[in-house]
Amino acid sequence: MNTVIVWFRNDLRLHDARVLHAALARRPDRLLPVVLHLPTGTVTRWGIPRVGRHRQHWRGAAVRALATQLSALGCPLLECAGSPAEVLPALARAVGADSVWCEAHAAPEEGDEEAALRAAGLDLQVVWQGSLLAPEHLPWPVARLPAHFTAFRQAVEAAGLEPAAALPAPMALPPWPEAARDLHPAAPAPLTEQPANDPRSAFPYAEPAFDGGEPAARAHLAQYLARRLPHTYKATRNALQGIDSSSKFSPWLATGALSPRWIMAELRRFEAKAGANESSYWLWFELLWRDYFRFLHLQHGRRLYRARGLADQPLPPQNADAFAGWCASETGEPLVDAGMRELAATGYLSNRMRQIVASYLIHDLGGDWRAGAAWFEAQLIDYDVYSNHGNWLYIAGRGTDPRGGRRFNPAKQAETYDPDGYYRRQWGSLP
Repeated sequence: MNTVIVWFRNDLRLHDARVLHAALARRPDRLLPVVLHLPTGTVTRWGIPRVGRHRQHWRGAAVRALATQLSALGCPLLECAGSPAEVLPALARAVGADSVWCEAHAAPEEGDEEAALRAAGLDLQVVWQGSLLAPEHLPWPVARLPAHFTAFRQAVEAAGLEPAAALPAPMALPPWPEAARDLHPAAPAPLTEQPANDPRSAFPYAEPAFDGGEPAARAHLAQYLARRLPHTYKATRNALQGIDSSSKFSPWLATGALSPRWIMAELRRFEAKAGANESSYWLWFELLWRDYFRFLHLQHGRRLYRARGLADQPLPPQNADAFAGWCASETGEPLVDAGMRELAATGYLSNRMRQIVASYLIHDLGGDWRAGAAWFEAQLIDYDVYSNHGNWLYIAGRGTDPRGGRRFNPAKQAETYDPDGYYRRQWGSLP
């Protein structure tokens, strides 16, 4: 009997589920879908928890939705606690699985998980599926990825590349292996109390319309297009607040509840019907940035995680007291403190504010960019290892940016994006 395990990582969906489709192509008699909950209580070298309360609840909602969908297909989701190297080999032995399937990752820790499973003797099959474009379809091997995003984008567009079609959700699944019904895996730690919905939030994830699961993700995309918001995206995307100021796709993209290929397919249909403009193009532009950070990981791997990054610069300093004040919204800079309060209260921050607070930590407080990246990892509901790391390197000037980093003057940013002080007052930085 052919039994396979499908391990869901950051692909918590059934639409465009390339790993699942690849596993089903083996025509297994039995299927065991598995998710491993993020460990709670793990602390980074900076003394920061790896997973904060907002991110914990956001991912939990995506897992619940996936579990409901799989149960409706007669193949429930097995939820486990523990490291992949501990849990998955034991599960494979218990159910007699021939192989374990999962999405491929290019970040170091995720890659180490895959290596540990192979070292344990598992037949691990990985499928790359997290990007809009497939690495093998690029105009060059990823080892020769252009050093700057603009050159990457121009080459992609000159080649006329478009993403592969999004795959439909499966209509039926094989049943569980009989032995799985006797399993008693370690249960995940109970969720902390969900934070109350903050009426100031630009992404109120406690509301049903902003639930973390795939159904809400697809409904959000549908209403975003129906209201023709792509036509105004570029004009509003730098706003510091507002639900409709940007697409708000990133939280669902981060957990994989929404596929980038599905977004582009729906956007192309929208443009064919309602017309394309510079703003709708900018959604493609931003998804290409997301791809670029992924391909940089395929190209450079662990080098991106060095203190120096890809640059030949002195090691970054770290002022522990200044960093603590930054985390606690106590820098004394009203715009920065407002942004850090919003992040702590809601788990979300606009792209513009992320750049402002990151720049302030690095360039004004003399902080280590890696500590800032770790704080964002804990706090953000849309934490994505590739984009988070890539953007911090970009601001610090230790990635591939030809301008050697980005420094944002808080006073000028406030004058441009918060001229009446509303945002700062809203988050308690101005009377």
